[in-house]
Amino acid sequence: GYKEGRNLPAAPHVSRLSPHLHWGEISVNRVWQAARARPDLPPDDVDNFCSELGWREFSHSLLYFNPELKRRNLQTKFDGFDWREDATMLRAWQRGMTGVPFVDAAMRELWQTGYMHNRMRMVTGSFLVKNLRLHWHHGEAWFWNCLVDADHASNSASWQWIAGCGADAAPYFRVFNPVTQGEKFDKAGAYTRRYLPELANLPDKYLFAPWTAPSPVLEGAGVRLGETYPKPVVDLKQSREDALAAFAKLREGAS
Repeated sequence: GYKEGRNLPAAPHVSRLSPHLHWGEISVNRVWQAARARPDLPPDDVDNFCSELGWREFSHSLLYFNPELKRRNLQTKFDGFDWREDATMLRAWQRGMTGVPFVDAAMRELWQTGYMHNRMRMVTGSFLVKNLRLHWHHGEAWFWNCLVDADHASNSASWQWIAGCGADAAPYFRVFNPVTQGEKFDKAGAYTRRYLPELANLPDKYLFAPWTAPSPVLEGAGVRLGETYPKPVVDLKQSREDALAAFAKLREGAS
């Protein structure tokens, strides 16, 4: 059902209504009422679906009361945060060439289709602002340029949420691990292999962290790190620790 399946990027459990809502082809009210009028659906699935519509409306409310949402941090303590400036890292993220498969698969889905699954938006967003520590403005701008459902309110509010500077934002210490996220939400690797055909022959055990695979395994799968597929642009563990330290320092300075 929707409640559990909505987090699986390879499964057809989401409505894909976001572009139609954005372009005004159908109203949120009509979608809400249609969902509530389905007694044949599990109540938990309907409740979860409607709560996602609620998040969309919450974002529009934020934009209404904060017209500078696209440009200004809702939490002003973030105004002085020490974001990195690294055009090479940003380009690797945009192109789906970070060397971290679950991130790269999502970024290639975005570029190829103009769509990205919601779970993957959180994973790629966290990677940009936490592991790479690049300003959320870069992510907001790239998504705005690429998404067919690009929505000023939802896009800006969601990027502020993942960066920790928005309303009801994700806590600074929440860093999505793209390896464990892949293992949990793309167990069979169908989604990742669809967008990363160069890794298609890797065993599931190493698909989400090919840098841990023994040389014979890589050779057998036709993978040459640094040639056919990039080496990771950052160490996930070290970059997480660095991000936590930087965000903790910001928190201490604001207290």
